[in-house]
Order: sequence, then C-alpha cells, then structure tokens
Amino acid sequence: MALRRINIMERVQDLRKFWAQEHRAPTFEEMVKLFHYKSKNSVSQVIGKLERLGYVKRTEGRLSLLPKLLAPVRQLGSVVAGFPVEEDQLADAPAISLDEYLVPATRQDRYYMLSVRGDSMKDAGILEGDLVIVEREAQPKDHDVVVACVDGEWTLKYYVPDQAGIRLEPANPKYKFLRAKRSLIIGGIVRSVVRKY
Repeated sequence: MALRRINIMERVQDLRKFWAQEHRAPTFEEMVKLFHYKSKNSVSQVIGKLERLGYVKRTEGRLSLLPKLLAPVRQLGSVVAGFPVEEDQLADAPAISLDEYLVPATRQDRYYMLSVRGDSMKDAGILEGDLVIVEREAQPKDHDVVVACVDGEWTLKYYVPDQAGIRLEPANPKYKFLRAKRSLIIGGIVRSVVRKY
C-alpha cells in the first residue's frame, strides 16, 4: 500500500512539473513519456486513481488538473505557540487548495484580487503590498471593508452608513474619512487578505 501511495504521489509531482512548464494538462501521449510508461493503458489506470483522489477530472476525453493538484498546502492543525502536531501525523494531514479555501468554487467569477498601496487600512490589518480578495456584486454591511470609487478615485475603506449617507472610514488616524460629493461606486467587499513574509 505504501509503495502504491508513493507511486501516485510521484505521478502528482510529474503533473505539477508539467503544469509549471507548460501551463496546461498533458495529453495521454505526453503522459506515457512523462510517467516513463510503455502504454496508454497504464496511464489510464493512474489517471483513474488520481481522479478518485480528487487530483484530476476527465471530461469528454480531456484531462483537467484540479486545484488540489495545482496548489496544495497541508493543514496541520492549529497552534498557540510551538509546533501543532506530532511528527507521525504529518503523513495523514489533508491537503488544502488555497484557491478553494479563499474563494468558493461555485462563485469564482464573482471574485478578483487587488494589490494594496498605502497605509490607510493598517489598523484593520491590511498593509501595503498585501493582496486583497474582493467579492463583487455583494451588498456591503456596516463596517465591511470595501473597494470603492469616490468621485472617480478608487480606494479601500470601511463602509459606514450614517444619517448623511455613506461615509468611508480609514483604519489609520492619519487619514480623514471620505464622503462622495458627486459619485460613489462600490466595487466589492474584501473577503480575504493574503500576505507574503
């Protein structure tokens, strides 16, 4: 059983390398060479196992590489201070696709990503250089962080309804709140922040 698992994981790594170089799934002919097999039948058996494990999907004879294969990160547990799990638990830790974690698979067309410039939202934990994942066509609620176009200029602020209309609040005392004089367009609600150290 262990040998079989290693074999499958080797094939997963082969497919990841191919994707990194070609930015597409390989054909069955290419997989014969990629996996160092002699026949398409052997490839078909491996693809069947990968499909059952959720790494790939076959549709009308074409192969699609799923997010689990393309962007896996193992979730090892939670941590207060120190390493979260025992070493023997690592092998069984589930793999998570960050795409699937951050964006619902059924609504991906409603999301986009922006790079943050400036420090007006630093006290909300959104720093310059961060990436924000934004859901468009969503109705903001009080104190949601939104991407908004105020009088023709785009910004990232808290959405605060009040008696005078909509106020856009920064999360940094250096800046004043904004209120549209001519036009206000809400481009979406920030759902996630991604930071690379």
